[in-house]
Amino acid sequence: MPRRTPISTTAPAPDAGTPTPDSPAAPPPESAPAQPAWRLDIAVQTPAHAALGDLLSYAGAMPLVPGTLVRVPLGRREVLGVVWNEASSLAGVEPDMALKPVGAPLDALAPLGEAWRDLVAFAARYYQRSIGEIALAALPPQLRDLSTAQLARRLKRKSAAGPVAQTPESSNPMALSAEQAAVLARIEEAAGTFLLAGSTGSGKTEVYLRCVADLLAREPEAQALVMVPEINLTPQLEARFKARFGDEAVVSLHSGMTNPQRLASWLAAHSGAARIVLGTRMAVFASIPGLKLIVVDEEHDPSYKQQEGARYSARDLAVWRGQREKAKVILGSATPSLESWHQSRPAEGEDPGGRYVRLAMPSRIGAGELPAVRLVDMNLQPPKTVISGALLDAIGQRIARGEQSMIFLNRRGYAPVLACGDCGWKSECPHCSAYRVFHKIDRTLRCHHCGFTERVPRACPACGNPDIAPVGRGTERLEEHLAELFAAVKRPDGSAVRIARIDADSTKKQGALESQLAAVHAGEVDVLVGTQMIAKGHDFRRITLVAAVNPDGALFSSDFRAPERLFSLLMQSAGRAGRDAAYLAAQGATAEMWIQTHHAQHPLFMALRRHDYTAFAAQQLDERRAAGMPPFAFQALLRADAREQSVAQGFLNTAADQAESLPGADIVTRYPAVPLAIQRVANVERAQMLIESPSRAALQKLLAAWQPLLHELRRAPEGKGVIRWLVDVDPHSI
Repeated sequence: MPRRTPISTTAPAPDAGTPTPDSPAAPPPESAPAQPAWRLDIAVQTPAHAALGDLLSYAGAMPLVPGTLVRVPLGRREVLGVVWNEASSLAGVEPDMALKPVGAPLDALAPLGEAWRDLVAFAARYYQRSIGEIALAALPPQLRDLSTAQLARRLKRKSAAGPVAQTPESSNPMALSAEQAAVLARIEEAAGTFLLAGSTGSGKTEVYLRCVADLLAREPEAQALVMVPEINLTPQLEARFKARFGDEAVVSLHSGMTNPQRLASWLAAHSGAARIVLGTRMAVFASIPGLKLIVVDEEHDPSYKQQEGARYSARDLAVWRGQREKAKVILGSATPSLESWHQSRPAEGEDPGGRYVRLAMPSRIGAGELPAVRLVDMNLQPPKTVISGALLDAIGQRIARGEQSMIFLNRRGYAPVLACGDCGWKSECPHCSAYRVFHKIDRTLRCHHCGFTERVPRACPACGNPDIAPVGRGTERLEEHLAELFAAVKRPDGSAVRIARIDADSTKKQGALESQLAAVHAGEVDVLVGTQMIAKGHDFRRITLVAAVNPDGALFSSDFRAPERLFSLLMQSAGRAGRDAAYLAAQGATAEMWIQTHHAQHPLFMALRRHDYTAFAAQQLDERRAAGMPPFAFQALLRADAREQSVAQGFLNTAADQAESLPGADIVTRYPAVPLAIQRVANVERAQMLIESPSRAALQKLLAAWQPLLHELRRAPEGKGVIRWLVDVDPHSI
């Protein structure tokens, strides 16, 4: 059977297939079966809660190079594994248990490099997961089912480095602004990690393109990794890079691809055939042996934090990977995360400053101006007003001139809840502590947490009242309302107003998002309604007005990161307006951002009016420093799920008591267990405990020592009712 072994990543990997004086003799011919003589430590996909350890030991007839993919038995299955360390001889050694033999290696594929294994090992240690769980999740799913012969055929299709084509765009690149040229010069002369704080429309993408072009021209075998936070931003970035470097040099990696597509892209990156890899957070684990440059676009985006399984931060791992592989890292954003902003602070007095180099591009390309921010005090509007009269007039004027407007509402569906006015019934989910959202387009009540869906009842299920009505407003209802309000407004050619909606519901079908975005870019939409999907990263050239309808919910959230997320979202939304200065001049228009709020004097909105991220960041960092919160402290969450809330909380509180004697416990605060904001999902009660320390090392030391105790507690009577538990390091929401 497999034997658990400790992790080791320090051993150097020899060249595959290269004999040395110390190499073992060649295996005997097939007529004389070889006796297993080598112990191989293999990483297989075993979750951390299984308590099987990091690596499993198997017996092999010959040593295999670390990083080799191999099939091994695990229980009644045969699974894919990765040889992790140098093999050790079993000659003259009496093993403490019988080792199962390894299966066939996928020797058609070059071994995964030491740098990649170091990345996986670090992620496993830091985020408290098993090595195999991260290593195998990072590999394309189809790789697990291919035979050696099938894999060899796949590799023959594309084995040479893709050429960097001479395209019209690469031959005649756009002229750089003074700010872009200064930033490129600074990146060229220095090493390490850079924070590029550039306003929306300042030309950050062109900086990325030039950095990649300079790298590939200087180092013919080098590769670059460019990351975006969401899948919907990948197509337009891929189009930009292919227009500059040609189709053969660029591949994408994200979860929206089919398994064959993911495998083809991964193999191209692993073999060096792909010079440029574009992807979402999963791409940070791609095997890129020639990696010399990493770009993390919109680095502030919470989507870079994985929320299931191994809860890693792709942005933080990108920085670590750049340091490990001596690759430059560029973090780009108009609204950097406060952690990155703090890490890029200049030296002052006794403060040595941060680890990142801060670069600034505050001006828009082409002398374009940032949109003017207008605040509408909803306290002065008639009750139940959805869109103020002034905002309606402003949108109507733009429709009449043939310009585009964008309305942002971060809530999909028709209405957040369906309610009965007689008895007070509301459309609660029977499986979650949340309401089901009313979707009018298919007449369903849908829970956005567990997915439970039912047809809308004809009458109130509690009292029989037929007059159940929607309460609140989502994007679907807002779209309908705008169609009614602008029914009499005509476009310049006399035709009716064209209103479109982009959210998770309207883009479910394959290719729906791309076609809808193409319609917006082509000017076939007058008013665009959407969630945060449309609020960041898109280069809309004809939008001159952006409006946020109901942003107040995040102002007074219990989550200390909520103001930061709201400011970023609104500033990013504002950045979709007025991106083409020539178009604005031709139209005789000005770009505007309208915000409807009941708290017009809030400091967040005051800073937003000035587009003053620096002032907002300084105020937020002062508050966090005083409260001892990140980035001035380090946090983790211990979560437990059970059928009863008392069981989940009891497990966490007992675990906290057991941690008292662990190293570092004296400087690590463990708060009492509490229910999550959405306490019950799919009939499972959820509780969490916040763990906090001013020392990252102390927190990591305690978490590592805590793991065995948690496994034991899970098997104890106190843990019998616990379905699962997990640790979330550096959580993005509390």
